[in-house]
Amino acid sequence: MSDTLPAPTGSSLTRRVVAAMVDHTLLKPEATRADAEATVAEAADLGVLAVCLSPSMLPIDTGAQRSCVVAGFPSGKHHSLVKAAEARLAVDSGAQEIDMVIDVGAAVDGRFDEIFADVLTVREGIGASITLKVIIESAALLSLAGPDTVTAVCQAAVRGGASMVKTSTGFHPAGGASVEAVRLMAAAVGPGVGVKASGGIRTAEFAAELIAAGATRLGLSGSRAVLDGFPD
Repeated sequence: MSDTLPAPTGSSLTRRVVAAMVDHTLLKPEATRADAEATVAEAADLGVLAVCLSPSMLPIDTGAQRSCVVAGFPSGKHHSLVKAAEARLAVDSGAQEIDMVIDVGAAVDGRFDEIFADVLTVREGIGASITLKVIIESAALLSLAGPDTVTAVCQAAVRGGASMVKTSTGFHPAGGASVEAVRLMAAAVGPGVGVKASGGIRTAEFAAELIAAGATRLGLSGSRAVLDGFPD
């Protein structure tokens, strides 16, 4: 599924359609090379769009699935040049998509120009052809700063070159994806930019709610359980 296509709705949400929106994810600190290879094999079996891994797992052959790698993960407190270098190295090692984390503290402070510069630095590091997803930790922003900050951060990310905005790392104590956050983010970026919902998505019902709210991509670690809830 293209990052810019509208999310499918209603009866069109079959297992195959949803699988084509999924980044099958393994980002646990204790994950081994064998775990990564098993995740790639499961992704192929499930027919998902992409596999999302830590940069230390590269190079790895993801076959027909797109290779997605995180940068500045999970805190976002890395210098922008470090994020850009990490992302560039991942691309040089085979990554086709980068999921970078913003500095959430800068967003809470309202320093949106810094968010723009952070994203732009990574975009310039990886080039125009690579899909760049920007993780904003929406649950934390909603709790600490409110919906206007979520909107402003998403718009700054788009100005910096984001292909998509993404709710969560899945590691922040404030929580993961929510319908409220996805709606805000989709409204902020408009139809030309995707929204990836990730963190705490464990059922088909919740996944469907997020898609209806505007999610065009789903980050799942328990992909099989979620996909099994959709009709063939």
